[in-house]
Amino acid sequence: MAYYKQNENSKKSKVGEPVATYGVGSSVFNRYSIQDDYKLLKKAREGLKTDVFYLLADAINMPEKTLASVINLSPRTISNYRDQEKGLDPIYSEHLLKLINLYNFGKDIFGNLDEFTLWMNRPFWNSEDKPIDFISTSGGVDLVYEEIEKLAQGYPV
Repeated sequence: MAYYKQNENSKKSKVGEPVATYGVGSSVFNRYSIQDDYKLLKKAREGLKTDVFYLLADAINMPEKTLASVINLSPRTISNYRDQEKGLDPIYSEHLLKLINLYNFGKDIFGNLDEFTLWMNRPFWNSEDKPIDFISTSGGVDLVYEEIEKLAQGYPV
């Protein structure tokens, strides 16, 4: 079952793009996981629709308020963008795309999102810092991604 967003200003009934479907978690990863840096930046420059934000929050079971904080936007701003059908600025789009890649990679390496989320909330590097603490910047997302790559190759982290 899919729910569709309809244009309220339209006099004709038309079907828009799906905003929620069964298997949302896998669809956001399948549709927006971009491994090529050039393609990722190109997509980010186009700006993502706010629906991607809500799909990701749902897929990774992260409260919208928390995810908004991670990408350095207020939940109200995202809600306003959605109401105005305005796309996210490139900097926020890039951050979301990198988070999608990170969580997709983590899901693949750890076997599922629950295990990956557990790892994200545990301290590492012989410190009190947790991987989740680093993802509020694009560079932090890259750093955590590199650590997961090391884990996948058998290096202790």
